[in-house]
Amino acid sequence: MTIQADATQDNASKSGITPLVAGNWKMNGQRSSITEVMAIRDAILEAQNKPKTDVMICPPATLLMVLAELIDNSVVAFGGQDCHILEKGAHTGDISAAMLKDAGASAIIVGHSERRENHSETDDIVLQKAQAVHNQGLMAIVCIGETKGQRQAGLTIEVVSRQLAASVPEGATAKNTVIAYEPVWAIGTGLVPTLEDVANVHKAIRKALCERFPAQGANMRILYGGSVNPTNAQDLMSVENVNGALVGGASLKATDFLQIIDVYAPSD
Repeated sequence: MTIQADATQDNASKSGITPLVAGNWKMNGQRSSITEVMAIRDAILEAQNKPKTDVMICPPATLLMVLAELIDNSVVAFGGQDCHILEKGAHTGDISAAMLKDAGASAIIVGHSERRENHSETDDIVLQKAQAVHNQGLMAIVCIGETKGQRQAGLTIEVVSRQLAASVPEGATAKNTVIAYEPVWAIGTGLVPTLEDVANVHKAIRKALCERFPAQGANMRILYGGSVNPTNAQDLMSVENVNGALVGGASLKATDFLQIIDVYAPSD
């Protein structure tokens, strides 16, 4: 791992929040992909100056158990990509938070825009899923973000604030909840908001969290997601109130993902 030390580390140290770089593999990955995760683990373990961030991979459920058994979660943690609102029952094809926990997950993504759009998930459904995650003692990574049309209409803050209020359960804490801001129009498109836009949205999210959860909001992690890659990660992660990243395609290859993680490597 190379070392890049600048405002990113300053931003992380000033906030007092341990960043999180999480890879969402979506519907990608087979057993041959295990070597990529092992390469990530080995690079972190061998790094002279280890990155000051938590690292997580959210693989397809078919790989979760084998990865959790192979790799110590103190180096790379593992999460699920979605869960059912119930713990068990007659729900063919679904998977519960309890099952993902049993397979080795320490966190579960809920409310990703692809779930909201492709499966018509409402804020209330996301809320129930986040609560199901909390009920298992796991961390919910709650995704929020506006569409291109909503942004063009100047509704970004309104949409994000509404989703945040309606999708995050009461009792959310810095330990059991992470917010991931992912502008829908930026996911997988190569498009990225300006740093000023990212700063404004994350500032609004932080303000809302502090108002709703006075004892916890200042310490809750807010990730940025949406076409994060090795080229733009340094700038994005240096923005105030950006406490890491939820990474899509760039998390599938160890070389790319490690460069993003390396943003948090300390200087000598």
